[in-house]
Amino acid sequence: MSKSFSALHHDLIQLSEPIRESLTKAQYNPPEGSNVSFKSMLVSLLPQTNSQPNPNISETEIRRQIRDFSLCCAALASSAESTYDQLSWIPNSLSIAANSAFQDLSKAFSGHGLLKIGELGFDLRLVSDETKLVTELMIEVLPSLKSSIKESAIDKSDDGNEISAAVARSPVAYAIVSAYQFRWFVTQVDYPHLGRLCSLVIPCALTCLDHWSPEVKGQGMVSFIHLAKNANAAELGWYEDVVLDACCQNIASSDEIWHLVVEMSVVLLTCIQRSNPRSTWFEKILSEMLSHLERHPRNKERRISWLKHIEQLFNVVGLVLLAHFRRLFPLFFQWMHAADDETILLVLERVYTVTKLTWIRNTPYIERLVDELATLYKEASLKIAREEIREHILQILILLQQCKGQQFEAAWDKHKDDPNLTALKPSSSGRNAAL
Repeated sequence: MSKSFSALHHDLIQLSEPIRESLTKAQYNPPEGSNVSFKSMLVSLLPQTNSQPNPNISETEIRRQIRDFSLCCAALASSAESTYDQLSWIPNSLSIAANSAFQDLSKAFSGHGLLKIGELGFDLRLVSDETKLVTELMIEVLPSLKSSIKESAIDKSDDGNEISAAVARSPVAYAIVSAYQFRWFVTQVDYPHLGRLCSLVIPCALTCLDHWSPEVKGQGMVSFIHLAKNANAAELGWYEDVVLDACCQNIASSDEIWHLVVEMSVVLLTCIQRSNPRSTWFEKILSEMLSHLERHPRNKERRISWLKHIEQLFNVVGLVLLAHFRRLFPLFFQWMHAADDETILLVLERVYTVTKLTWIRNTPYIERLVDELATLYKEASLKIAREEIREHILQILILLQQCKGQQFEAAWDKHKDDPNLTALKPSSSGRNAAL
């Protein structure tokens, strides 16, 4: 076996040298006033310069070097999707090279008989070499990344400025890079294998969500989104309350990551509670989102993010949406007249969905909805997307006519002689009109 370890050590050295050379050449200026050098930290994760294959290297040592090299590759590869300043210096070519080096290492590792993931119930015949190595490493790496992230988290026992006290214990930069590395590892594993790793992934992801840094939170959210799309309700159900409570607690996140908390909450909630549309978690999370939108109704980025992602939740909740009409429709009515076409088109799509799912029964909003749609139809003449907007309005009016009948006709009666709505008359007022 020592020959096998030595051969693997040789492969590792060969793969490390081009990464080291590219890292050395990369232009890097440490942040002013910071004693943290990410470039030095990443270089330190590679095998020592000019090291030779060790014929007597132990399994423990070769595993340590593979772990460190993989952490370096994870940081470099994840920088391609990073907005974090301290990773922005990494050239895209180095990110690509790191991904490629990890794939080559995976092939070498898989051929040396060191795998232990079979103990987790994985059928190794169905798992790629990359997934084998990532999974093998996650067992060891994720707990250490979780500890690194937690070091700069807020300690409730800190007096005074809690964030300053947290940073004094450990620079937040370490937690941010650890969060990026964590996200990279998680997103390398897909269905059906990722669900088996929930007990490793979820504690670390929750630690990210508990952190005060938006960068750390964001990587935890991306990890949860990937997990929800690649695990089933039974696998996630063991952590149901703690995960959904974390979603609820993070809905008040900052603008830069609000799109992530909305998507995370929707995909987790609809995965875990798909068979229970009357779950109190739907009520809690949707109410929290609506409260936040009511406080910031003119925030374009927030409303667009919510309108883009909320459809999945609407479809699962179905008729239960009736309980939220008094809060939904005032927002819908306001957003119908937003300055941007994207908001208008999205809100019209969501209005159509809500109407289709509920037939908006037992509601006082029919007349107001018809009035707002008529007004918007006229306003659309000044919009770039006027034809698309008017097509959506027509679809909603036809659906309203089908589900509300006489109530719709009474609401439309006041608009039937408006010369600016002539094009709507044939389709809206006649049941058998050609569409």
